Amino acid sequence: MYVCLVVLGAAAVLVIGPYEGIAPETLILLAVVFVVAESIARLVDGGRTGISPSLSVSLAAVVITGPVGAAVVGLCSSLLLRRQGLVKRLFNGGQLALTGYAAGHAFQLLGGEQGVPDRSDFPWIVLPFTASILVHTVVNVLLVTTLMWCLGVVRIQQVRTVRWRPLAVLELSSMGYGMLGLFIAAVWGLVGAFAVLLVLLPLFIARWAFDQYIAEQRAHDATLATLCQAVETKDYYTRGHCMRVSKASGMIAQELGMHAERVQTIRYAGMLHDVGKLGVPTKVLQKSGKLTEEEFAAIQLHPMRGYEIVREIGFLDEALAGIMHHHERMDGRGYPMGLAGEEIPEFARIISVADAFDCMTSTRSYRKARSIEEAIAELRRCAGPQFDPRMVDALISAVARDGWETPDAVEPPDDDLVEVAQQDHDDPSVPLRVAKEAERS
Repeated sequence: MYVCLVVLGAAAVLVIGPYEGIAPETLILLAVVFVVAESIARLVDGGRTGISPSLSVSLAAVVITGPVGAAVVGLCSSLLLRRQGLVKRLFNGGQLALTGYAAGHAFQLLGGEQGVPDRSDFPWIVLPFTASILVHTVVNVLLVTTLMWCLGVVRIQQVRTVRWRPLAVLELSSMGYGMLGLFIAAVWGLVGAFAVLLVLLPLFIARWAFDQYIAEQRAHDATLATLCQAVETKDYYTRGHCMRVSKASGMIAQELGMHAERVQTIRYAGMLHDVGKLGVPTKVLQKSGKLTEEEFAAIQLHPMRGYEIVREIGFLDEALAGIMHHHERMDGRGYPMGLAGEEIPEFARIISVADAFDCMTSTRSYRKARSIEEAIAELRRCAGPQFDPRMVDALISAVARDGWETPDAVEPPDDDLVEVAQQDHDDPSVPLRVAKEAERS
């Protein structure tokens, strides 16, 4: 029903018009360029987000052809050259038609005039054009968000914390990209359709460079995933642990309001926090009973070994400190250096909480998994002496909002290795039982 309303609304706009002052050849050319630009949109973030130069073409149509012309150009997105279902094509066409129509009216309401701008229109045309960009963004977001709500993908709930930084970065990027539409409109009067090529050719080159960047990021992720698999091959009871710690660390970082680059880096740190276990004997990692002093000392060396293994990987940057110090404690009784409080790097304090949380909610050879509620209660109890309370609160808030999927128990490859043994929680070398359980994670 919602899709039908959007499509009917776009159809009504096109039927009502008016089309006075719109050159048919200009409208057709803008529509063709828009379809081509939209067809080469680069999908990122797992295919959920698109980067496309079509925004610039759509906003150029707002200036050159007015609200109705922009609606016609937007409707042409239903003619994309990529594979899409009919319903999706119709919704995209209707959505972008209404978005262009609203942006066009905002432009004219603040004094913008339909047609190719000349020198006398500058710099005052920038104000109504900026307003059209903002309206274009807001209407587009509202239409898509409503669709996601109808589909049950998003829920409307009270927002407790607003992450202004990513919103500001996104909006500024959109405005900068949209301003190219004004450049296309201004140059159109001099060189005609060639104006689009002048603007979009650099964007296509930028898209190619972005493709190279994405390929490099995927290579980074594949490299780190391989190291994680190597660790988990030695310690099968923690299968998937590295990726879950990576996810929980990212959730904490986002809750703290870190910018995207640091969030990605903390995820890398979470993936590799146990890479030093490659230097720990397999029989120690897979031992189900109490560890001897020598075995415990071998495990205590894994943060430093992990640092030595990955320190030459340049893109890890701040993640290295998180890998080396994620077993430090706020009271200074951790290892490998006995740092305390704010001396412990922020990444290490994040990973420490994420590591312990996943350890407690996972099944081990020496005990069954705890419930999420029990794990959260234990984190609260240990906040202060062992964990940074700020990181604990951030994880609890993120889990309450986004949920957490606990892993299935992992069956060992050899039944002889599984002897039911109760982990000794009274070991004086580890005062809190959460810290002792985390040694095996």
